[in-house]
Amino acid sequence: IPDDVTSYHLNRAGFDTSDPRVIRLISLTCQKFVSDIVGDAMQQCKMRGSNQNSKRGAKDKHYCLTMEDLAAAVNEYGINIKKPHYYS
Repeated sequence: IPDDVTSYHLNRAGFDTSDPRVIRLISLTCQKFVSDIVGDAMQQCKMRGSNQNSKRGAKDKHYCLTMEDLAAAVNEYGINIKKPHYYS
C-alpha cells in the first residue's frame, strides 16, 4: 500500500506522524491483513469449487471471488459482512 494512501487514511482517522517508518509499518501490516483475507477467501472458494466439480466432473480451474467466500473469510477475523436485503 503506498505511503501516501496510508498517510491520508491515518490523517483522516486522527493519527498524525511524520516518521516514514511508522507509516511503512502500518502499510505492511494492512497489506498482510488484506493478503490473509484474500488467501482465506481463496481457500473457501476452492473448497466450494471442489464440491461442485466433484458433482459435475469439470476440470475448470478459474476461480471467482464471491460475497459468500469473502464473508466467510472475514468472519474468522471478527468482521461481519451482510448483504443488504435489496440485493438478495
